[in-house]
Amino acid sequence: MKTNLLIKKIIQPISKTTLMTCGVLVLLVFLTSTVGSVKKEKIKIGFIPLTDCAPIIMAKELGLFTKYGVDVEVTKEASWANVRDKLLTGELDGAHCLFSMPFSVYTGLGGKTGSEMQVAMMLSNNGQAITLSKEFCGQVGFKDIKKVAPAVAALKKKKEVTFAMTFPGGTHDIWLRYWLAAAGVDQRKVGIITIPPPQMVANMKVDNMEGYCVGEPWNGIAAKQNIGFTHIASQDIWRNHPEKAFVVNKKFSEGRREELKLVMKAIMEACKWLDVPANRKKAAAILAKPYYVNALTDVIEARLMGSTDLGCELGVQKYKDDYMMFHRNGDVNFPRKGQAIWFMAQYVRFGLVNTAPNYKAIADKLILSDLYNEVAKSMAVSIPLDDMKPFTLKLDNVTFDPNKPAESLKLYKPMF
Repeated sequence: MKTNLLIKKIIQPISKTTLMTCGVLVLLVFLTSTVGSVKKEKIKIGFIPLTDCAPIIMAKELGLFTKYGVDVEVTKEASWANVRDKLLTGELDGAHCLFSMPFSVYTGLGGKTGSEMQVAMMLSNNGQAITLSKEFCGQVGFKDIKKVAPAVAALKKKKEVTFAMTFPGGTHDIWLRYWLAAAGVDQRKVGIITIPPPQMVANMKVDNMEGYCVGEPWNGIAAKQNIGFTHIASQDIWRNHPEKAFVVNKKFSEGRREELKLVMKAIMEACKWLDVPANRKKAAAILAKPYYVNALTDVIEARLMGSTDLGCELGVQKYKDDYMMFHRNGDVNFPRKGQAIWFMAQYVRFGLVNTAPNYKAIADKLILSDLYNEVAKSMAVSIPLDDMKPFTLKLDNVTFDPNKPAESLKLYKPMF
């Protein structure tokens, strides 16, 4: 009896302590295993096969998405319209996109009026061009816009003259129209059609158009194949202009904000890496792969390095500090509302929309400035202070004031 009481006294306190310890351990193990077993939802980012998709591709290839703890799948898309549709339905969370595309869609030019696609950050400046067919060879030289209208008029006596761009109201559309206006060509009397970027060269080869505006490498490929020549680069129209942006689905930006910030950090780091000249050769080799841009490595590399073999025996044009850029100490990546207003003003100028949009309200709605600033500050990336200040375009020396878009449009010479 005494033995049993002694055993009971010894066992009771040990049992309580052991049970409490075991309980805590079991709970910790359960919580740890539960957290570890929660699979993060994959983030889908689309791209079009163009050289300036590089920030998205290199963020993937360099393991930067993994570094920042996000599971990203990059998908090759067929056209900008395809990208638009997938962003709006949520099939894509984000995409490499024409900077002006969200404004084109929202205003009803490039989609259903009021549809929201949001600009999270910029990906690139410069690096697009207008390619003319061999029919213009010998008649129009590099940046020789004074000879464009006479050459077009002469060609129109033989055939209908058609130019191509990649999306209504997109950057390529506006570069093309701006150039036509500066050259004195009546846009109402030539054809302007939409062709996806990778299909430009093939369409020019079968005489579907006499010129096109697109991003690299498809201008370089046309020159390489002796199908056409580079007449003017987009940076000759507007030096260090906004070009591609990282555009996101609204549900993604609102529901998964922290993950979006991590994605943006990975892309920002890739942009920094791409602006180191020594890295561009490696980037070109990766971009050239069939599942990315699927084009000649030497053409991608040359134009990434600012070397433009124009074609048509026009020689090589070297750009030193205004070729395709991805970071420039943060100056590239900052999305500017004033530049968005410029694009919307051009829609009005060219008669692409019936009435002037509410410029500032649309820019405020679609550009995620606060989000970008938060990411930039966390990475010690400087934020430019030039937004909403007047700027001048190189091609025609017209100064645009985003605070006075209607007044600025009056500065342009009548087109017709």
